[in-house]
Amino acid sequence: MVIIDELRALNGPQRAAFFASLLGWALDAFDYFLLVFVLKDIAHDFHADIAAVNWALFLTLAARPVGALVFGRLSDRYGRRPMLMVVVGLYSVLAIASAFSPTLLVLLTLRSLFGFAMGGVWGIGASLALETIPAKSRGLISGILQEGYPMGYFLAAIANLFLPTIGWRGMLALGVLPALLIFYIHRSVHESPAWKAGATRAPRQSFFQAMKGGWKMLAYAVVLMTCFNFFSHGTQDLYPQFLQVQHKYSAAVVTALTLCLNVGAILGGFIFGPLSERIGRRRTMAIAALLALPLIPLWAFSQTALMLAAGVFLIQIAVQGAWAAVPAHLNELSPSGARGTFPGLAYQLGNLFAAINATLQTSVMKAHHGDYGFALAVVAGVVAVVLALVAWFGPEAKGVSFGGDPEPAG
Repeated sequence: MVIIDELRALNGPQRAAFFASLLGWALDAFDYFLLVFVLKDIAHDFHADIAAVNWALFLTLAARPVGALVFGRLSDRYGRRPMLMVVVGLYSVLAIASAFSPTLLVLLTLRSLFGFAMGGVWGIGASLALETIPAKSRGLISGILQEGYPMGYFLAAIANLFLPTIGWRGMLALGVLPALLIFYIHRSVHESPAWKAGATRAPRQSFFQAMKGGWKMLAYAVVLMTCFNFFSHGTQDLYPQFLQVQHKYSAAVVTALTLCLNVGAILGGFIFGPLSERIGRRRTMAIAALLALPLIPLWAFSQTALMLAAGVFLIQIAVQGAWAAVPAHLNELSPSGARGTFPGLAYQLGNLFAAINATLQTSVMKAHHGDYGFALAVVAGVVAVVLALVAWFGPEAKGVSFGGDPEPAG
């Protein structure tokens, strides 16, 4: 009820900015995970090794920091609203174009460009929403915004049920659906008040001017985001293989457990986002990360589908609960002239540096006689502790004015 009341307290433009940012990130993740579910089918059609097709995921990941920098700077100069429409339209076009790829090389090229567009979405959307809402609502909105990613994963898992009917090209063609969001943004979303206030005060600065005195903060944010991405990818990426290979579950059971994972993740955002407004961003991130530790045995070593479902549901509450404060935290730590760039760049660089996670966990698994559970548990346990320490002893700027912050509605 508190969450509903707080959302109702937002005025129309504030709600519109929030929903546009949430849907932009969720539908972006939906497009990304559509590919994850069809890698084997693509390999079969192109008569290619699955390892060659997996390059599509790496190239998408590698291009995201470049997109975060380019589109973030454009949003700092020209506004959050127009650039959010641009990146949503661009990743939608590239997603559907992937469905018509005549060769694997064309597919890899298009997915690289998709990653470039995807890199701009998170930072721009988070800045638009958090600069538009009242400061007291940042924790709640931050928590819900971050869970757009598991929402997109959830939708892609449902879409995967239609794979036998529509094939991998039909699956990727669904990626055009986010383009409809552009009409909503154009009709209902206003520009960020903080961005407009900055535009009237002084000429726009270059990135290096805006980042003067902020490079150490960016370095810290990248380290923090590397820990965070190890935490989420380390508990999610190999989980389907863990179920398929070690437990030999059917596709239906794997889908059901994946849905449990995402429901828990979404719930974590709703719980810990508002909590970060009460006890602070650092404490919330550290507490949520440490709460994952006692859940690791249930999550990684259970032997029945029911217990595994309970384990993945509960541990993702903790994992994504820690993530819940991230959008607000990074925006509050950002220099005002680089708020469209700083959060997204830190996020995507951390994501890139954590890309070694799957290789690391696979190596640990092979060294322990194919035990996926052990590999998942070791990485998750170590990262949870490191993340808690990095967050706890790091800086915080909760409640800082963005300049042009609106007063609470009503």
